[in-house]
Amino acid sequence: MRKRAEIIAVGTELLTPERVDTNSLAITGHLNQLGVEVIAKHVVGDERERLTDAFRQALERAEIVIASGGLGPTEDDLTREAAAAALGRRLDRSLEQETILIRRFRDLNRPMPDNNLRQAQLVEGAEAMENPNGTAPGQFISTSRGALALLPGPPRELEPMVANELIPRLRAVVPPQVIKVRTFRITGIGESALDEAIAPIYTKYTNPVTTVLSAIGDLTVQLRAQCPTEEEVDELLIEVGNPIAERLREYIYTENAAEPLEGVVGRLLRLHRATVATAESCTGGMIASRLTELAGSSDFFVGGFVTYSEAQKIAMLGISAELLRRESAVSEKVACAMADAARSRTGATHALSVTGYAGPTGGTSDDPIGTVYLGIAGPSGTRVVRVRHGNDRYRIRMLATQSALNLLRRTLLG
Repeated sequence: MRKRAEIIAVGTELLTPERVDTNSLAITGHLNQLGVEVIAKHVVGDERERLTDAFRQALERAEIVIASGGLGPTEDDLTREAAAAALGRRLDRSLEQETILIRRFRDLNRPMPDNNLRQAQLVEGAEAMENPNGTAPGQFISTSRGALALLPGPPRELEPMVANELIPRLRAVVPPQVIKVRTFRITGIGESALDEAIAPIYTKYTNPVTTVLSAIGDLTVQLRAQCPTEEEVDELLIEVGNPIAERLREYIYTENAAEPLEGVVGRLLRLHRATVATAESCTGGMIASRLTELAGSSDFFVGGFVTYSEAQKIAMLGISAELLRRESAVSEKVACAMADAARSRTGATHALSVTGYAGPTGGTSDDPIGTVYLGIAGPSGTRVVRVRHGNDRYRIRMLATQSALNLLRRTLLG
């Protein structure tokens, strides 16, 4: 049977904007390596009844429950009491842990306050987990369904305890499992259209679990599979993932979850030993910025022109004033001229141009706000694509940047 886990982060301070729960991320990473899926995370303040309820509910839903924080010596450190109450067990003073505490303070040449003895209390049946970096021992409690673990809150105490004490104990509880993720990063299609295309495939399966993540102009389809062996999990990800890859073939730009679109473009430019220049109006240098965020971008990025005004289009790119008057700055012919000029003036293999109405003012009846013309000039000639990206200024500029990079990617792929 697959084991699932819930994590409870304890501490009222974690419910304020000043503190962030990072312990859950560290715990989740270790559990996933063990083949345990985390199905829920909770942040609970220092209130005994609420914390007891959180433990009780988590123990009903998941085989493994892990809590971090609330093991200190003060009156608001209630994790031990709440866990014992949820399990219907008593708290016992451990003479061994008391001795360890006394020795710890003696080694530090400090008197031990009486309230530190609270940290020697263990839930009935618990194994103490050694904490060489602090005074609060962790606790590992076997349950009828799996295990409950109590960990200290400070990351410098928690992280070594998870690796050295908790995971070895969980290996005896957790059947062999492998968790793997297959990721598709996608652009050029909307979330609704994407889901309509692939839902008939992934909805047939509960394993792997399929998640669609959405950012502006950038979607991620994540398949998360769990099987007893690596061979089985690989076969399952191929069985479900390959039909999705075929259905979305023209929109998938990478299966590397950590590689952004500009990273793919840079890699393709290097592969083709090609270079690129940019001429940007409404995006104000955002394309050049994304490309030059990449280490080693000097291998392929030649330079960029930010020609926001008509005067700068004339001065920097040599665009004809007559062309601007006749066609307007936001037009197919001006986008074409901008791309040609950027390429000829830099000697780049390819050049991208962007001109459009980002709003909130401007636009015409034929080209309303959100209209953007993308030009690309290269060895095979120059072409322009007209796109429309709504009427929100931030989204228009972000989507125009994404669309321009994707246009270059598809051109490089032929």
